[in-house]
Amino acid sequence: MRDILLRKHVLILNTGGTIGMAATPQGLEPRSGHLASALEKLTHRCDTHLPTYDLIEHTPLLDSANATPSDWMKIAKDIFTHDAHYDGFLVLHGTDTLAYTASALSFMLEHLRKPVICTGSQIPLSQLRSDGDRNLIDSLYILNQAPIPEVCIYFNGKLMRGNRARKIDSENLNAFDSPRYPLLAEAGVDMRFHKAYIRHPPAPHDNLSLQEIRTPTLAYLQLFPGICDRWIQHVLAFPLEGLVLGTYGSGNAPNNHPVFLKTLRDATQRGILILNVTQCLKGRVHMQSYATGHALLEAGVISGHDMTPEAALTKLHYLLSKPWPRDQIAHALSADLRGELSESSCLNI
Repeated sequence: MRDILLRKHVLILNTGGTIGMAATPQGLEPRSGHLASALEKLTHRCDTHLPTYDLIEHTPLLDSANATPSDWMKIAKDIFTHDAHYDGFLVLHGTDTLAYTASALSFMLEHLRKPVICTGSQIPLSQLRSDGDRNLIDSLYILNQAPIPEVCIYFNGKLMRGNRARKIDSENLNAFDSPRYPLLAEAGVDMRFHKAYIRHPPAPHDNLSLQEIRTPTLAYLQLFPGICDRWIQHVLAFPLEGLVLGTYGSGNAPNNHPVFLKTLRDATQRGILILNVTQCLKGRVHMQSYATGHALLEAGVISGHDMTPEAALTKLHYLLSKPWPRDQIAHALSADLRGELSESSCLNI
């Protein structure tokens, strides 16, 4: 992608996280106003290559471990409200739940045609050796260069589709990866964009819209050898609307536990949407491959294909906020909406 001579104008949303934290007697905590001065110093020396920006700081600033779906809504509303006035958006966020927020934004912001980049850092900007300066500068540089019409995560030289990224490391700077989908761009001596993997913009007549989300009653249950049938019964006896089931390998689960399978079947017949995702870092669900997977298919479990758990959970939030019948939601769960899964069927919603 060629350099763009005209500087763009972007909106930075500071939601909190390590990147803007300061040391306190209780440990690192977000501090209001701390990021603005650091950002000004950081961008001053290279501003001719970066977009101009405005900064909105959320109150209160969050450690992302405290983030909830209402915080996703706050970010999405900011982007939707200011869409006409900016060329792109940079969301500064804590790393712990960044993959959830980026996935949720990808669904809630319907017909997005401007780049939304989410980033943060493992070390605060205020500390020596912070990785925040590179993540900030590179993210702003990408916003000035590339009209990428999707929600992304940028971290440690890698631009990833937001609903494909996962936090994989809490101690090293290479905190995020996209194990089931290629990178959208890589930063080396040059910024290399992989255009073949970037989503196409929406149709010209499709304007940005915001799907507000409610908070449905959901659960995430990861299987393990010897898991208690009574525990599964207890979970599914709760008035759930949806369950993400973390299975083995290519979507497999025990098929010699009749109580387990009956519990799943009874739940799907009551209308609970059960979405099957693999525990593996790479690969996808193929419930037809093994008898242990086919048993789930017969119980009414829906394939999550190669979705991450974060994408699966936020997609359930999004679709269960639609005024749709269960069958329509079930179909959409298994279809590609925002590039979150590798499947030929694609729905334009």
